[in-house]
Amino acid sequence: MEFPGADRIDGPAVAAELRDAPTSLTPAAARSVATTLLADARFSEPYCEWMPLWYELGLIAPIRYAEWRLRRIAGTLADAADVTVSAPRFSRPVDVRIEGRPALEGVSGFRDRFLLADALLHLEWFVHVAAADGIEVPAELVERTRRESLGHYGGAKEPLSPPVRRFQRLLFADDRWVRAVNDDYDLNSRLFGLWERILADERRRLGGR
Repeated sequence: MEFPGADRIDGPAVAAELRDAPTSLTPAAARSVATTLLADARFSEPYCEWMPLWYELGLIAPIRYAEWRLRRIAGTLADAADVTVSAPRFSRPVDVRIEGRPALEGVSGFRDRFLLADALLHLEWFVHVAAADGIEVPAELVERTRRESLGHYGGAKEPLSPPVRRFQRLLFADDRWVRAVNDDYDLNSRLFGLWERILADERRRLGGR
């Protein structure tokens, strides 16, 4: 999206230092990594509230354990660099109304809920993490993306405007991350495979490869 400040953090260099000397990160790098870890830690439990009950009940225990681990790591990195970091507050269904109705009233089925949750929560995740990296995401675009995405994925299926469509296409590119985690850790997870297919299909539908 060519947001100002997108090159302030050298991702590959930070990743290399994180592997070799994680407690020696610069304050800017430590803030970036710790904020991302905290955002990841908080992401899944609110996400589950958008999903069918069986999904939430099946994943809540591992999700809470993962959150505890990620918070510990984030705290260690932030303390070592003497920086303060925070986790985002993600929207839950009780917080959101679409066209005046409860957020989940206009969706049915696993896939529709998954896409609605991802379109909203991944936007919130990105905005929070981008701010920690010094990336300037226009507030008007964020508000427009939120409004149009709720209407598109949870309402009357109104078409997305070109800038919002492009923004969401990039946000849905997480299918590559899901595939990498599944492969690198030899998980062979059918659930990860399902996530990857839904994300990839939606990214392609929005115009990606």
